[in-house]
Amino acid sequence: MHEFDVVIVGGGNAALCAALAAEENDAKVLVLECAPEDESGGNSRFTAGAIRFAYDGVDDLKTLMPDLSEGDIAMTDFGTYSENQFFDDMYRVTQYRCDPDLVELLVRRSKETMFWMRDKGVRFIPIYGRQAFKIDGRFKFWGGLTVESIGGGPGLVDSLTQGCKRRGITISYDSRVTALQTDGRNVTGVVMRRAAGAPETIAAKAVVLASGGFEANPEWRTRYLGPGWEIAKVRGTRFNTGDGIRMALDIGAASYGNWSGCHAVGWDQNAPEFGDLAVGDQFQKHSYPFGIMVNANGKRFVDEGADFRNYTYAKYGAEIMKQPNYFAWQIFDSKVTSLLRDEYRIRQITKETANTIEELAAKLDGVNAEACIEEIRAYNAAVQADIPFNPNVKDGRRTKGLAIDKTNWASALDTPPFEAYAVTCGVTFTFGGLRVDTDARVLDKDLRAIPGLYAAGELVGGIFYHNYPGGTGLMSGAVFGKIAGTSAGKVSV
Repeated sequence: MHEFDVVIVGGGNAALCAALAAEENDAKVLVLECAPEDESGGNSRFTAGAIRFAYDGVDDLKTLMPDLSEGDIAMTDFGTYSENQFFDDMYRVTQYRCDPDLVELLVRRSKETMFWMRDKGVRFIPIYGRQAFKIDGRFKFWGGLTVESIGGGPGLVDSLTQGCKRRGITISYDSRVTALQTDGRNVTGVVMRRAAGAPETIAAKAVVLASGGFEANPEWRTRYLGPGWEIAKVRGTRFNTGDGIRMALDIGAASYGNWSGCHAVGWDQNAPEFGDLAVGDQFQKHSYPFGIMVNANGKRFVDEGADFRNYTYAKYGAEIMKQPNYFAWQIFDSKVTSLLRDEYRIRQITKETANTIEELAAKLDGVNAEACIEEIRAYNAAVQADIPFNPNVKDGRRTKGLAIDKTNWASALDTPPFEAYAVTCGVTFTFGGLRVDTDARVLDKDLRAIPGLYAAGELVGGIFYHNYPGGTGLMSGAVFGKIAGTSAGKVSV
């Protein structure tokens, strides 16, 4: 039997933030990551590293990113993203169902947690390539999302890992936790098995669960998300199978949140079953607001311009899952292809091009070509071309008279060459999980704190329902990881 003050279960952003916060409180910390080192970091390693937080203006950004030059500032409208805007976005996209106490923490502590992460070695840069378009010689950021970690998700994980190692925190890879140890009420440690090894018991004064959701578990996806979800691709790690949730439920923890909901995006139709670290998040296809999406019947099925993509992308994957044979094609013409994100230019892509709509429709595998041609003709005729097109704002350039009108960025598909990209659903993380209080203590079914047990990251329920504002997952993991680590560290010493 080995003894530590705090054991962290998981190895991603939330887990490593918890480890660093526990160590700040003089705790002896062990991080147990079930993945091998080259696949470590959970879903955090597969992200682009975008992080949403409240900031008051460019002075906050200059403090966070001291390398931001005067030239960058002069050519960029960074705007502001107030706490009130963050609250509005969280409540609006979750249909006002998110837990108000947890969201209060998420929003109010977002900025201070960013500066804390910077103190631990994480570096940030503006997201010029994905969240700002240059209009009249000046970049303008939109959608409340301005900053990403240098090196994306891999850079974030590596920076936090190095921060842990500098502070003497032990990280053990290939170490799968299979159960929580209790004395009937208090959590006293974990049962862990190394690769090809026998089970070991590790005693601890506190345990933090930060091992992700159940998105990589096809049986649980089908059970909780619904029939057909076993077919969905997994954007990230193959290791997030819900083990941390299961272990806590086994000792009486309360479940919470949107168990039938998940973060799900448009993902290349021929992407592998799980995420590919060599490709990262580039299988995603998020420029749909500038084109249209059609299903196998050749019909549009969503308002592609309902909002900025970072307020719709996490729910439109589920809409694709509802379509015949679980796929769709995104279609663009040459007027907008310069606006497509870098992910549309990778080698591993399912793409068709043509010089006429008729030729393109015939190439779209699985699609009723005649119906698709008629759909595009009707769409083109409905575009209100007298409204200026502007990708940096919700421009109100719309269609009128269609069964599903496009409300922003509507542009007729009339300028060849035309491009189309096949997408299916890629699950990022699940929304259902464990119930925690504002100290990140896991609650039991009677809503009492389970002594010695804390949680952070994807497996915390109650924060996201139905949808998700882009960049909030990493922020939530960091905020609640820091809270969980601090709480666990204080009770353990």
